[in-house]
Amino acid sequence: MATAAATSASEPEAEPEAGPKIEGEEEDGEEEEAAAKAARTRRKVLSRAMAAATCKSIGPEWDRQEEGVSESDGDDEYAMASSAESSPGEYEWECDEEEEKNQLEIERLEEQLSINVYDYNCHVDLIRLLRLEGELSRVRTARQKMSEIFPLTEELWLEWLHDEINMALDGLDREHVYDLFEKAVKDYMCPNIWLEYGQYSVGGIGQKGGLEKVRSVFERALSSVGLHVTKGLAVWEAYREFENAIVEAARPVTGFLSPSDREQTFDSQLEKVHSLFRRQLAIPLYDMEATFAEYEEWSEDPIPESVVQSYRKALQQLEKYKPYEEALLQAEAPRLAEYQAYIDFEMKIGDPARIQLIFERALVENCLVPDLWIRYSQYLDRQLKVKDLVLSVHSRAVRNCPWTVALWTRYLLAMERHGVDHQVISVTFEKALNAGFIQATDYVEIWQAYLDYLRRRVDFKQDSSKELEELRSTFSRALEHLQQEVEERFNESGDPSCMIMQNWARIEARLCNNMQKARELWDSIMTKGNAKYANMWLEYYNLERAHGDTQHCRKALHRAVQCTSDYPEHVCDVLLTMERTEGTLEDWDIAVQKTETRLARVNEQRMKAAEKEAALAQQEEEKAEQRKKARAEKKALKKKKKARGGDKRHAEEDDEKEWGDEDEEQPAKRRKVENSTPLTSAIQDGAQEAEAAGTPVDVDPPSKQKEKAASLKRDMPKVLHDSSKDSVTVFVSNLPYSLGEPDEKLRPLFEACGEVAEIRPIFSNRGDFRGYCYVEFKEEKAALQALELDRKSVEGRPMFVSPCVDKSKNPNFKVFRYSTALEKHKLFISGLPFSCTKEELEDICKAHGTVKDLRLVTNRAGKPKGLAYVEYENESQASQAVMKMDGMTIRENVIKVAISNPPQRKAPEKPEARKAPGGSLVPRQIYGARGKGRTQLSLLPRALQRPSAAASQAENGPGPRPAAATSEATEAPKMSNADFAKLLLRK
Repeated sequence: MATAAATSASEPEAEPEAGPKIEGEEEDGEEEEAAAKAARTRRKVLSRAMAAATCKSIGPEWDRQEEGVSESDGDDEYAMASSAESSPGEYEWECDEEEEKNQLEIERLEEQLSINVYDYNCHVDLIRLLRLEGELSRVRTARQKMSEIFPLTEELWLEWLHDEINMALDGLDREHVYDLFEKAVKDYMCPNIWLEYGQYSVGGIGQKGGLEKVRSVFERALSSVGLHVTKGLAVWEAYREFENAIVEAARPVTGFLSPSDREQTFDSQLEKVHSLFRRQLAIPLYDMEATFAEYEEWSEDPIPESVVQSYRKALQQLEKYKPYEEALLQAEAPRLAEYQAYIDFEMKIGDPARIQLIFERALVENCLVPDLWIRYSQYLDRQLKVKDLVLSVHSRAVRNCPWTVALWTRYLLAMERHGVDHQVISVTFEKALNAGFIQATDYVEIWQAYLDYLRRRVDFKQDSSKELEELRSTFSRALEHLQQEVEERFNESGDPSCMIMQNWARIEARLCNNMQKARELWDSIMTKGNAKYANMWLEYYNLERAHGDTQHCRKALHRAVQCTSDYPEHVCDVLLTMERTEGTLEDWDIAVQKTETRLARVNEQRMKAAEKEAALAQQEEEKAEQRKKARAEKKALKKKKKARGGDKRHAEEDDEKEWGDEDEEQPAKRRKVENSTPLTSAIQDGAQEAEAAGTPVDVDPPSKQKEKAASLKRDMPKVLHDSSKDSVTVFVSNLPYSLGEPDEKLRPLFEACGEVAEIRPIFSNRGDFRGYCYVEFKEEKAALQALELDRKSVEGRPMFVSPCVDKSKNPNFKVFRYSTALEKHKLFISGLPFSCTKEELEDICKAHGTVKDLRLVTNRAGKPKGLAYVEYENESQASQAVMKMDGMTIRENVIKVAISNPPQRKAPEKPEARKAPGGSLVPRQIYGARGKGRTQLSLLPRALQRPSAAASQAENGPGPRPAAATSEATEAPKMSNADFAKLLLRK
């Protein structure tokens, strides 16, 4: 079928010629255009027919209905294409439109890959479209380019292999398929690919060396995946069936063979099957019992006791592996925690083959986890130390996680450790530079690793060598790269301390004895903003001390004294120490003069800075004090307005009364306004209404009114909570205070979780809903399910649902809090417009990876704060999203995107730990045993109240005021009742 498709595909390549043209004859443009369209349509249909024939075994991805191609109507389509020359119909236009659309998309994807070759999804989409259009040669090229950059998944490899198998026509094509299989089995440990490889090699058994090729493939498959507890069985059985088929094929001719020939052919082949059974039964695999039963049935002789013992031992081992395998089966991908536990178990046992296998299995699903690659490569570097295996794993690690600089540095070290050619190491380093690290410091690290490698290649006993010149040129290139490309991309140096330049200077001074070059490098280091640091000057001084001369040491220290701003005293001490031991009297005098002058100037600058800081602190304190006074005055004004409102109503009724009677009733009125409860207010208001209606009412004195209010308050129903039902109860808070009939509105919401026994809303003494309630269920399962309703919006406000726990009995209980640790797979986005919805932001974030969760931050009222947390599937996707989304504009808002690293929340200070601005503890006696309550009354008439400084400080906390001023303010002259009366009657 593949041959027929290829033959038919070659036919339309040569378009039929229109025949010789007569000179002077006018060409008909419309007919030529119709002919060209017909030819294009024919080529398209035939190419799709060829693709359908070659890709028949791929599965659902080839949608024949969508393409209009099927095995049965292929001839009809060809006829339709042929007849299109004379009458182009609707089908032709649909095909042209679809082809044009796909071609435009293919061009767009190819252009995008030319800009960013590391776009994984773009590669996948391009291959899919090219395969859909029947562009087989272009599909092969696209796959090869993708496989050079990324390791391909099992699905992508199987699709590619099936296409190539269907197109293979001769021995050369078969060798090409073999090469593809070899590449496929190196990317990931995939039992299905090994099984396909073995079965495909069986098809070439008739060729030269075909039998040895099949056995070689199967033996390698067993060494790679034969220990796989759940999937290794299929490979064992395929290999065994192949060898058993050879036995059955040779069985009819055994009677015609001599005993020696029979022993060499049939008996040896029979022993191969026995050997496979015994090897398989010695390995813990699923469904071992069935294999043992099959062996008993197949074997003509009794099974040896040694095989039975190995089988039983493997069964015992299988029981140890089953918990880990079952945990993997029950968990959802990528199952990293389960694989980590499995790896720890295998590491304790210490079988290298099984450790390698479990690492490979874990990496199939967690190939983008750098820490897993690091742990695997570290084990191989330290334990196995097999060159091909170690380098293969390092190579795959950097292909899967190219953004992780630690993997590249480990790869370079491994290549050097195993003696890889210098040219190969250099090429690998160039690939690392183009990998796209996410931090500027990563580039400094990879340059350091490569420069260390080059330094170890140099023989410094020679004055000059090719390796030394390469090292120096690489140092220059590193500095140029960091300055021009890294700083331009990240807007930061990545190497502010100039570590690369420092290492170069040390190498020139210590290994090359070239102090002149070292001094030039240190001068360059100091001009890059490092001259103010004492440690940089002391590094230079120590280098001069070890490899230079005293004159340059003195010169360096004199410059250090003038330039250092962080620890000038230390530099001055070093200079004086050197002059004390080596300098002349003149050198000593100069050093003393310079150090004294410098230290005096430094102390003066520090005093000015301290005064400026103190002035700023004083301004902040004054502003804070003004804000406190403004709040206190505002609060006093509100209280005064309330009191005047209460007095005004009684003043209208008692206009004609004398001052003496008013003086008697004034305290009662003030107590009503300031100390009354809702119940006592209702009693007094009722009495006033009865008086206004002319009904005589006996008004009780204030003491009896308080007693009645207390009794009525005791009679009001209270919401009691039974702590024994905490397991079936949830506490619901942050509900709207305006929520009418909370029971009726909340019951349908919680009944979706289970049967609700009771909803107990909490009301204030006035009967107002306080915004929280208890919801009691019949079953504990329903209460647990109700916790999932946390943060659900109720009338535009997020509802908080938490477990019902008595904190007096469980003081250590803590409700859920969002993580405050560094989360490399989660992003923090700020600066969002308040109108941005969750769906809109999710669409933006999906373009950079798989979004597992997205949360818009709101306040307690449910209003957005312009912040969001976005959780990606892995760290790499989050890192890519940071680079592409940071600084993006959304509705004229420039957003900021960073890796989530919330600050640690500070524990609230205890009252005993609070200090006054002056530093001393606030005495609790100022406010009484329970502090200053809101209901404390001032017995001084308002007309005599003065906003004194002492009073202001007493309310807002003691301030740093002189003691004399405080005593004067507190010692006010005493006044008699007559003095009060005169002041109150004064107009």
